[in-house]
Amino acid sequence: MPRALIVLDGLGDRPNPESASRTPLEAAHTPNLDALAARGQLGQVVLMGPGIAPESDAGVLSLLGLDPRTESPGRGVLEALGSGIDLSPGDVAWRLNFATSDGEGRILDARVGRSLSTSESSSLARSLTEADLLEADRVRAEVRSTVGHRGVLWMHPLDGRVLSAELSNSDPFYEKVGGTGQARKVSEPRLRPVRPLDSTPEAARTAQLVDRFLAAAAPVLAGHSTNARRAMSGKRVANALLLRSAGALPSVPARSFLERTGIEAAAVTEMPVERGIARWLGMTDRFVGPMGPDRDAALADRARITSSALLEHEFVYVHLKGPDEPGHDGDAPAKKEVIEALDRSFFGPFLDSEPWEMERIVVTADHATPCSLRAHSDDAVPLLLSGAGVAPGSRTATTNVTKFGEGACSRGPLGTMRGADVLPLLLRPERPA
Repeated sequence: MPRALIVLDGLGDRPNPESASRTPLEAAHTPNLDALAARGQLGQVVLMGPGIAPESDAGVLSLLGLDPRTESPGRGVLEALGSGIDLSPGDVAWRLNFATSDGEGRILDARVGRSLSTSESSSLARSLTEADLLEADRVRAEVRSTVGHRGVLWMHPLDGRVLSAELSNSDPFYEKVGGTGQARKVSEPRLRPVRPLDSTPEAARTAQLVDRFLAAAAPVLAGHSTNARRAMSGKRVANALLLRSAGALPSVPARSFLERTGIEAAAVTEMPVERGIARWLGMTDRFVGPMGPDRDAALADRARITSSALLEHEFVYVHLKGPDEPGHDGDAPAKKEVIEALDRSFFGPFLDSEPWEMERIVVTADHATPCSLRAHSDDAVPLLLSGAGVAPGSRTATTNVTKFGEGACSRGPLGTMRGADVLPLLLRPERPA
């Protein structure tokens, strides 16, 4: 029986005055998702636990049955793998944001106004790499641009002295906790010094190297022609780097999804970190990249690729980025619009082309990104289970559910689950009525 785990990035939200006190999902016109809900069962998922606002990698790993706190190599490693970087033992990698600073350490915009193009960030990254800022320390420091303001910092020792990933973040908006990260509330965002998280000489030395790199990177960015052009046109400049979730290859390789479950899997992903997760777990890589200007055509193409993958694999993990960005931007109408586009142009074609009654489908999220917070939160996220072996349980006398949304899911028959419970829900042979 084919199974699909469809993750809508940042889908979860809270009632919003711009949506008539409903969440963007509840306010959205979603006939295809509602049809799945009416023929399936609803619930909600607490991905990591109360008080923990997970990053995307932690949320996805949890949904795939792993404990991100102990089984993740770190987001930096996942971003590097998704960007085509071949890490070696002793290397360290970070997730990186190009950002806008006031020049005195205060962060004015963590995403450069979301207007930094990938070609611009690639030019900045090349200049930082070519500057070889840690040459005197016998460490190769490479910046790899990925999508827009996003990137990876990869540090490779040339003298055989192992680097450590046990380091805090320079990014003030996220805290490193074990092998993963979580969002943190910040009253006045400022660049944070990188500090060792253990007492080893390797961690102390690596922290010094990172701070040295960041100090040397600032004048390279400030004097770059890309930033000069942006300043002249009135745009935010990318004059700072935010680093988070350092990671290194573990001594023991990860067990693949096949080894964990006995099931061959594929992944349809848009962003490097989710592609990195797929590669980390040995899934067949169906990377589609970020959406172009024609969103509906791109979503329809993703539906086609998902259907194709389900013909060849028992399990397909699909990750669609859409709802997260308007959540971070605090734009509830835009988030509603994105959700409607997903329903119309992904779920519509997907359900039309699939004998989905013979398949099992879960639709959920990797975390909530409430528009009112403009950040990830620890809120439970919606969960929809439908398809083969799933008795309709949403339309009952007690729940009277006809709409897929946070309120209905909070009352659904599946109850409140942990992230790690979702995969068994998909994989078990059948589910009692």
